[in-house]
Amino acid sequence: MAAFKVAAQEVTPQLTAFPEFRPATVYMADGKKMDIPMANIFLKNSSLLYLSGELTKEANTKNLLRVDFKDRSYIRIDSVLAYQVDSVGANALFCAKVLDIKAYKQTLMNNSNITNLNLNDLLTMNMIQYSTIDIQDAKDIHFPVIPLYYYRLGDKFVLVHERNLKRALDKEGRRRMESVMNLPGFSWTDEKFLLKILEIIQ
Repeated sequence: MAAFKVAAQEVTPQLTAFPEFRPATVYMADGKKMDIPMANIFLKNSSLLYLSGELTKEANTKNLLRVDFKDRSYIRIDSVLAYQVDSVGANALFCAKVLDIKAYKQTLMNNSNITNLNLNDLLTMNMIQYSTIDIQDAKDIHFPVIPLYYYRLGDKFVLVHERNLKRALDKEGRRRMESVMNLPGFSWTDEKFLLKILEIIQ
């Protein structure tokens, strides 16, 4: 995970991708299709949350193929739900955002004002029904988020990082990738550079 961290890390005051639960259409691995009136993406592990009566439940990601919200679609890649950032030809860049639990624990240790909060309590299903976890009463709490990027290369998904891509690319593809990596300001979390790599390795 450390490879994905940057100095200006994204933070969020909520544990879900959207501030409020919203309708979604879910496509299951067994071919079934379900319309869920109240759903969201859980940033703990980029999984699907949905309301069932008064309970908030977490879906088993292995059973999902795709989740469509009104303004964004997520597909299952490995064990996470990721949305498409952009495409280049037949290939595409996807992103899944997950909480940086290690960094958050460090924040708790460094801030005596919020050390009485228990991370496990914050991440339990009983608390998730309050999608902002009562942050209004603790406005200084922000959760650090790590973006996990994936390339769709043909019919394969590859976690975006130098080591993974070197295994997936031929010699010429690796050379082209390295030409982008040598550009000033290059970062594995800058989507502009990631799309440049995707374009140049076509």
